[in-house]
Amino acid sequence: MKAALFRGTGQLEIAEVPDPRPGPGQALVRVAACGICGTDRHIFHGEFQTHPPVIIGHEYAGVITEIGPEVAGLRPGDRVAIDPNMPCGQCAPCRRGQVHMCEHLTALGVDIDGGFAEYSVAPITQCFPLPENLSLVEGAMAEPVACCIHGMDLAGVRSGDTVAIIGGGAIGQIMAQLARLQGAGRVIVSDLSAARREMALELGADAVIDPIAQDPLSAGQLLEGGANVVIEAVGSAATDAQAIAWAGRGGTVLWFGVTPPDQTVTVSPNLVFEKELTLRGARINPFTHGRALALLGSGRLEVGPLITRRANIEELPGLLAAGPGDDIKTVIVP
Repeated sequence: MKAALFRGTGQLEIAEVPDPRPGPGQALVRVAACGICGTDRHIFHGEFQTHPPVIIGHEYAGVITEIGPEVAGLRPGDRVAIDPNMPCGQCAPCRRGQVHMCEHLTALGVDIDGGFAEYSVAPITQCFPLPENLSLVEGAMAEPVACCIHGMDLAGVRSGDTVAIIGGGAIGQIMAQLARLQGAGRVIVSDLSAARREMALELGADAVIDPIAQDPLSAGQLLEGGANVVIEAVGSAATDAQAIAWAGRGGTVLWFGVTPPDQTVTVSPNLVFEKELTLRGARINPFTHGRALALLGSGRLEVGPLITRRANIEELPGLLAAGPGDDIKTVIVP
């Protein structure tokens, strides 16, 4: 089969590899769509630890074509979304129920062959049936939605809150919709891209910010008094710092974007003290994959408009090298 084989920093080969076969407790999935995540770009540029050679891609959905021994509950023909994150179940965090903090966490598309391929083998425990009204391409969005739900749980948005989201990519657009579903009184999205700002407005944001042309703090507009919750969905030291500055008194700052490990942020302890800020991180999707699919199946969260580009697997190396541009979510359709 054809697959995207990551061999090291900047080295992604579209190669013919042996067809995988399912073992005990596993399913063979014909991949229908696999989304490009910021983590994939970090992997490509050597900013995220992985174990090459490996087939990358962890946001995917498809159809089961074969099952191995010791599998119950699913069968060939079932449409599934894949939860790529696999905790060990034995370490101290796992035993506390913090599976996302697992000391031995492995992930499909990071440590183990994943979804940028025609077929993928996944443990049956990681295969979640798709709601009937959800397309396979939309099903590939289940993993980022699941991660966002975890982040929103931590952010603690309350009815009437002002929520500012820095970044209008797929994560920012999902977070904006989740904030509205949580009862936020005002949702504001900041992004450099006019197309992304327009998408945010179309999907229900109350206002948008062009961070180059506008300074909402000094102008006293939009964020007067600061936001109750600020969600950083870019992954850079500059926007991490911006999130702290935009938070109002008693506010919560959620650093959600994956900032490269060599970047640091200078934080004033006195500012945190004076504002009584809560600063949180959010890591992957503990027990939220099923919730994500239930929400997607309800139709109350729109992900179809976020898929602004579909590409074939041969285009993947160039897409990872170039960055997303104005695209919100690109999916590879084998």
